[in-house]
Amino acid sequence: MAYETIVGRTREDLEKFGTTACGYIGKHIVGTGEDAHLTTPVKIDLLKPHVILCSGKRGSGKSYSIAVVLEELLQLSEQYASKTAAVVFDPVGIYWSMKIPNEQQVQLLTKWGMEPKGYSNVKVYVPEGLKESYEKAGIPVDQTINLSVREFKPDDWALAFNLERTGEFAITLEKSFNHLMEGGSFGLDDLMSKINDDPQASQHVKNVLSNFLEVSKSWGIFSETGMTIKDIVKPGELSVIDLSRVAGESWGVRNLLAAWVTKQVYDNRVIARKEEELAKVENREPKSVFPLTWLVFEEAHNFIPSDKQTASSEPIKIIAKQGREPGVSLVVITQMPNKVHQEVLSQTDIVISFRLTSRDDLNALHAVMQTYMQEKLEKVIGDLPRMPGAAVILDDNLEKIFTVNIRPRISWHSGGTAVIG
Repeated sequence: MAYETIVGRTREDLEKFGTTACGYIGKHIVGTGEDAHLTTPVKIDLLKPHVILCSGKRGSGKSYSIAVVLEELLQLSEQYASKTAAVVFDPVGIYWSMKIPNEQQVQLLTKWGMEPKGYSNVKVYVPEGLKESYEKAGIPVDQTINLSVREFKPDDWALAFNLERTGEFAITLEKSFNHLMEGGSFGLDDLMSKINDDPQASQHVKNVLSNFLEVSKSWGIFSETGMTIKDIVKPGELSVIDLSRVAGESWGVRNLLAAWVTKQVYDNRVIARKEEELAKVENREPKSVFPLTWLVFEEAHNFIPSDKQTASSEPIKIIAKQGREPGVSLVVITQMPNKVHQEVLSQTDIVISFRLTSRDDLNALHAVMQTYMQEKLEKVIGDLPRMPGAAVILDDNLEKIFTVNIRPRISWHSGGTAVIG
């Protein structure tokens, strides 16, 4: 029996579910060099959770290809869309353009039998204090992000500020934070006042911590009361958390925000998963509903680095190792796979790789590969034809490797290299 290629879907699931809830992402490439040509369609499984690594040199098509996957996720039939959501952490500022049809490539889309389309179910979220700067830059804003200071632990703040956990700065911060936690709601001003009132802290420590907290205030994210995860993650929607206007050196806020969303999604899906199973047993509708969620990290080596701990490191590792059972997918996008934590790489079941030249990056992919991959990765990637969108896909579910040409985007891609003119 011939099987249709659906990356990420086992043969058992193909027999059980057929081609339902899968997305069209490209076509097989047959041959090399000038003899390369496109053949049969390649689809990707969107029915079950996955851990996906997308890697390649800068400008090779990483973000473009993952946006293709997200387009397919947004086009699922109501039966599946009503139970699915996605969140993209976008420090580059390129996913907002999925709202706009890809009129730039009409002729190419026509060749593929497709038409331009923008997605109204793409929603852009930005830090509240930076909303005006986004609007001046022409980036559409659907909602601002506002989080309660109480949502974070002292350890989170210490990691965000790169403080030594047992050092005087972190200890002073934790002591003041814990005192405030014993009462009601509080904001960053309250935390600064508490630190400045600490008779045991030196003036130097107070000044340094106050400076950190003042910087945090400028992000405009933290307040006494904040939004809930259900304000961001909604069935049938792609939530783009655009962090492109946050100062380049302020990775602390990006990691804090990513940590909060990741933890909240995981916790809510664990509860929802138990309720879903109980509802099946009792033959009723679930009382607690939360969509199966795809978490996408652009520039992932900054959120889950291999050489240090950030506020978002542990939550992302938990998703990689334990997210599939409750229904949380993880997608990490990076031009430097060797800089992504090994605990994430070891859990990937789908790899989409464009051209890589660094030996360290190739070795990182070798570590992901299983014994069924007998050819050297360098040769497979080296034989990729010089056509736009040519990629190698390693599928641990089917234990196969495919050479694929990713289809053109239906929505506008704003992530191309800037040119004069």
